[in-house]
Amino acid sequence: MRHCSVQVRGLLTREELDRYNALIEVGSYLEDQSRYDLAYPVQKEIDLLIQPAIERLKDKSRARDKATAEYLESLRTEDDDEDE
Repeated sequence: MRHCSVQVRGLLTREELDRYNALIEVGSYLEDQSRYDLAYPVQKEIDLLIQPAIERLKDKSRARDKATAEYLESLRTEDDDEDE
């Protein structure tokens, strides 16, 4: 089973995380039994489950990038004011 990143896991809700952990356990069991035909749909379900957390991570990244751009713009504005 492919695990998602720690960052994504940290953005899962409690309900999503409980479901994620249960699906990973089931998928790992199926892989141990060499039932890859059944493990595949479990992995697909995990991929669907983590999509909202991935979007939340992207939103946080966009917000951080925007804050950085605003900060750099404020520094540039301050430098322009000092030069005058």
